[in-house]
Amino acid sequence: MDEEDHEIGRIIETPACVAEGAAWLAANDSRMAHAYQLTGALPLRRRPDGFAQLLGAIVSQQVSTAAARAVWGRLESAGLTEAPAILGADDEALRAAGLSRQKARYARALAGAGIDFDALRQRPTDAVVRELTTVTGVGVWTAEIYAMFSLGRADVFAPGDLALQEAARLLYELEARPKERELRTMAERWSPWRAVAARLLWAYYHVEKQREGIA
Repeated sequence: MDEEDHEIGRIIETPACVAEGAAWLAANDSRMAHAYQLTGALPLRRRPDGFAQLLGAIVSQQVSTAAARAVWGRLESAGLTEAPAILGADDEALRAAGLSRQKARYARALAGAGIDFDALRQRPTDAVVRELTTVTGVGVWTAEIYAMFSLGRADVFAPGDLALQEAARLLYELEARPKERELRTMAERWSPWRAVAARLLWAYYHVEKQREGIA
């Protein structure tokens, strides 16, 4: 059990955990320290885990936040937020709830995957990502975001995220936005608090976008 816990690493459960990680980053990386001075306290951003969270991630793909929220509300009203309900619904019912043909296929794939969400809590992050990405419609970014926010893993990062890439470019004054592989390598310096580094970069990106808007 001790070895398994070591593989899982720290779990972010409270704002104090985030503050601890941010302090570590600031002490070990001068640019992170600069970003933290600008952003102030970082959000916890913990979410529940389970089928509905991943279904929500699929719903949110390539649409605005408002559109995703509207579709999710329709799915909730229709009782279509759990695996048995998705598997029992026909195309017309899923379409009426706002799912495109492609997303209905992804939702069915997730519902039929038989993922043991409780067991994922005890599995190393790389194993979580491998299992989730076997499901059609769940990519690496979605799996890493799930590990970060639904499982609370402190040392997972999502380098495929465009906002993280742009934030890294701005903060480290890079000539070009780093690609996913480059940012993944870059993020190794922020271990064991890569998930807090992601929170800090997202917050820094927001600060910079606001500054540009004021300018």
